[in-house]
Amino acid sequence: MIKLISRWILTVLGWHIEVNMPPETKKAVLLVAPHTSNLDFFIGRLVFNVLGLKVKLLIKKEAFKFPFGGLLKKMGGVPVDRGRSSNLVTDLAAQFKAADEFILVITPEGSRKYRTYWRKGFYFIAREAQVPIALGFLDYKRKKAGIAKLLEPTGEIYKDFEVLKEFYKDGNARFPEQYCNEPAIK
Repeated sequence: MIKLISRWILTVLGWHIEVNMPPETKKAVLLVAPHTSNLDFFIGRLVFNVLGLKVKLLIKKEAFKFPFGGLLKKMGGVPVDRGRSSNLVTDLAAQFKAADEFILVITPEGSRKYRTYWRKGFYFIAREAQVPIALGFLDYKRKKAGIAKLLEPTGEIYKDFEVLKEFYKDGNARFPEQYCNEPAIK
């Protein structure tokens, strides 16, 4: 029922889904970019519902305050304390290895505000967990969302980031002035 309702909402809003990820993919770090608006979360959630993906989402811990905390956890939210150093990469890689299915959604920009670089933790999580990086997108201009392809991280981060930069360079964000389509590695 949730799948049908989500599809109906996306149709009413004029959005289309494109997926080029093999259906047998059960584990991946799913990048979603551009991310410039809170609306991205809701469009993305509807897309995941339609695709039948049970995803985990890294979300800043401040968002889990009442009244939204329980709902965010139920929707797959994982609170992250961005202010302290932790073993998040190792912990998430262990969760990948222990699970039969694990799709972790990460917005590589790490913020809805403009940044000159993307965070690279997603890359290290995928490498340590030995899972592909799925290239997800939200295109507000064409009203398309989905997953375009998988990238197997090679361990050559600069080379792999060139692939990511090429793929995401033409992203159509809701707020284009807040999107960095030429991310640097910091």
